[in-house]
Amino acid sequence: MIKIIFFDVDGTLLRMGEKNISDKTLYALKALKKKGILLCMATGRSYPEIPHFDGVDFDILSTFNGSYIVRDEDVIYKNPLNNTDKNMLIQNLKKMNRAIAISNENIIVANGTDPDLEQYFLFGNVELIISDKFDEISKGEIYQVMCSGTCGEYDTILKGCRNSQITAWWDKAVDIIPLNGGKGNAVNVILNYYGLAKKEALAFGDGENDIEMLEAVGTGVAMGNAKDNVKAKANAICKSAEEDGIYYYCVENNLIESIDKK
Repeated sequence: MIKIIFFDVDGTLLRMGEKNISDKTLYALKALKKKGILLCMATGRSYPEIPHFDGVDFDILSTFNGSYIVRDEDVIYKNPLNNTDKNMLIQNLKKMNRAIAISNENIIVANGTDPDLEQYFLFGNVELIISDKFDEISKGEIYQVMCSGTCGEYDTILKGCRNSQITAWWDKAVDIIPLNGGKGNAVNVILNYYGLAKKEALAFGDGENDIEMLEAVGTGVAMGNAKDNVKAKANAICKSAEEDGIYYYCVENNLIESIDKK
């Protein structure tokens, strides 16, 4: 019996680049909640940029790819970047003349911009703020560093960093998080918090950063719009976000009733 469901946001709950949830996906969330199933938003977005949907309160918010987890505004887990690595990352990226965005639990700021970094934020309808307080903010706890970058640059970006890793859901930008972080680790933290078993958990995702989450639950569902390597790791594949995949999967697997029966 499914007792908790983890949802990625962009490309899963939301159609990529959209800020409004579809009527059928919203209906599915409300119906699942009414049945007593725990809802967890599991996103690479920072805590300040999580979306809010009318009539739905998520039980758990797992942000920064699992590095900052909140329940009812109480922080139940946090895992900021290693301070030495954080400084090395910023140094590496400055040598690459790469714009850098950083985020703590309150704000996202950048020291500059470039087309790919701007597009990365546009996907989530988030404004990229260039701040003269970047250096000051970077001295505190940072949960995620974001920059443009391709897989061929990963080693250069992470040079000298022993406690950090790159996770990415788009091939032109990256999220840099703690080595012991990630959405899969967050699933384990949350299941332990609630005393739930892996078989009682289901997850929906579309990006490469969702793979470990799909593997950490009993049933991992890849969206129809996911890349082939994500689908290969999933237990099931549903329709795309554009086709209301979450809604139809939940109806077809008897998790909720069809909206037509209401």
